[in-house]
Amino acid sequence: MNQKRLLLTYGLVFFVTAVWGLNLVIIKVLVEDLPPQTMTAFRIMMAGITALIIIVLGKSFRRLSKKEWIYTLFGMLFGVILHHLLIAIGLTMSDASNASLILALVPLTTAILAVLFLGEQLTKLRMIGFILALTGVFFIQGGSFSNMQFSQGDLILFIAMVVQAISFIFVKKATATLDSKQVTTIMYLAGSIGLLIISFIAEPEGVSEMTSASLFTYFLFIVSGIVATGVGYIVFNAAIQKIGAGQTAIFNNFVPFFGLVFSALFLNETITTSQLIGFAFIVSGVLFGTGYFEKIRINRRRKLNNTKKSIG
Repeated sequence: MNQKRLLLTYGLVFFVTAVWGLNLVIIKVLVEDLPPQTMTAFRIMMAGITALIIIVLGKSFRRLSKKEWIYTLFGMLFGVILHHLLIAIGLTMSDASNASLILALVPLTTAILAVLFLGEQLTKLRMIGFILALTGVFFIQGGSFSNMQFSQGDLILFIAMVVQAISFIFVKKATATLDSKQVTTIMYLAGSIGLLIISFIAEPEGVSEMTSASLFTYFLFIVSGIVATGVGYIVFNAAIQKIGAGQTAIFNNFVPFFGLVFSALFLNETITTSQLIGFAFIVSGVLFGTGYFEKIRINRRRKLNNTKKSIG
């Protein structure tokens, strides 16, 4: 990949993380005005239809092999059904600002899973990153031992974070041979059906309750489904295909930052000093844990060696 395309990919993923930070706030509003699980099912279905339109227009659809189906369906199970279901439930019991900070652990968790399942090396710097990130979680919870327990909502959001990281591993495996847009389409269309079935059981009156919100709520619903989830995950999965799960996951560092900012702006939530300290620890932990600092050190050594060779 040339430098211009790489910078374009980085810029698009950065923009997506800003949209996702805002989307946490939007979903927080949606789950208060609409039945959470039914709303999530239709929001994901809208994202799947958006992705389907894009691949139909681009004529990039083909039959999947058995292995591609397995990776894509597992990505759907963890990244669509479980992740979005748990996010919708968790946000009914936790602040959007807290959610954004807990979800900041996604890149670090992805790095751990990459070590376990993709054969990446576990270095000393990555171990430092794990410790820093866990310290950050401690500060998120108030920064005192008397407040160490997760609330039920925080625990659900933590599980939502873990299953999303698992899905990135399956997406990386699927996109090794399959176009990322097709992976996204299948994941979200199939996932929305699964979520809809679950919503019929958990919220029998959910469909009828979907018609009782304000026009502004439906506007937010459309923005969340089409822009944040549909287009957002097409861009993100394309980046995983092009630059890898680890490098793409690094950009998730920006999601909690934007989540905190938008929560303060639109929901009047208070950002505490403890949360800011926790955020700083998590960002530092992610930079170490994903190997970002290692890459900088390796590049500096290469430049130094090349300089010595040219002088010699």
